[in-house]
Amino acid sequence: MNILAVGDLVGENGLKKLKDELPNLKNDKNIDFVIVNGENVAGGMGITEKDFNQIIHAGADVVTLGNHTWSKKDIFRFIDNEKIVRPANYPKTLPGKGYYIYECKNKKIAVLNLIGRTDMGVLSENPFLEADRILEKIKDNANIIIVDFHAEATAEKIAMKYYLDGRINILYGTHTHVQTADEEITQKGTAYITDIGMTGPKDSVIGMDKSASIKRFVTTLPEKYKIADGKSKMNSCLFKINDENCRIEKILRINL
Repeated sequence: MNILAVGDLVGENGLKKLKDELPNLKNDKNIDFVIVNGENVAGGMGITEKDFNQIIHAGADVVTLGNHTWSKKDIFRFIDNEKIVRPANYPKTLPGKGYYIYECKNKKIAVLNLIGRTDMGVLSENPFLEADRILEKIKDNANIIIVDFHAEATAEKIAMKYYLDGRINILYGTHTHVQTADEEITQKGTAYITDIGMTGPKDSVIGMDKSASIKRFVTTLPEKYKIADGKSKMNSCLFKINDENCRIEKILRINL
């Protein structure tokens, strides 16, 4: 089985890039299951129902979210759709689910979304303890367990790798929009990469207009962010899994 995780979509450019590239990529790489982080697709913050439908129509099986989950009021119209997963360690009173279990090629795939607590600016519960709770609940119901850890701090992501090592099949980071080159398969068999990157404007500061970003750093004055123009890139990561024992065989970073 081949599973593809696509880095954070940024704005309309990111969505267009996904629609242009994903169908061919699925065919060329024989991809069976696709997870896309879509929390930045609506103008750089949040997701609308129209965006969600277009991501699914482009070929995604699941859309994960992050710290901008609630940035668009439209989210409450479709947050309970089983093809969208928001951070599981958000307060339990909020709508939506933190994980779902899907079927693909006679396997049950659990996709779990967690959000970090270091410099994220959102109210959330402990992601490590929430992972424990969910894994205990689903351990007998899933053949493959995948975690999208939406977090700022590299240290927090690496700590999660060691904490979940051997207990899940795949752990990858999102949120920083920069694809890292530290992909590995641990001794206990968990596939890991600190961040899978972003899908959006290439000539930018993590998807945003570079002039506005530079002005903020140089002057320290407030400057409204806007999505950058120009050509886009698509960052993703392909995980090859043995169909018989569900062990990870290979990780391939993809940058289109």
